[in-house]
Amino acid sequence: MGDMDALDTEIQAAAKKRARAEEAFKRADDELRDLLVRGRAEGKGPSHMAKLTGFTREWVAKIAPASKS
Repeated sequence: MGDMDALDTEIQAAAKKRARAEEAFKRADDELRDLLVRGRAEGKGPSHMAKLTGFTREWVAKIAPASKS
């Protein structure tokens, strides 16, 4: 792309910024999901963890279902 104008440069920079933000979100999401699973394994209920996270109890229960023991 030899003749990029200012708008092209801004679009390209915004796309790179979005890609970095998406990766940061994925890392944070993976961390939260792992912690929710760990919380369930340690006996914490989905309602309790929903209060901590601001997500619904149903979402927490879907991510970290009760163990099958």
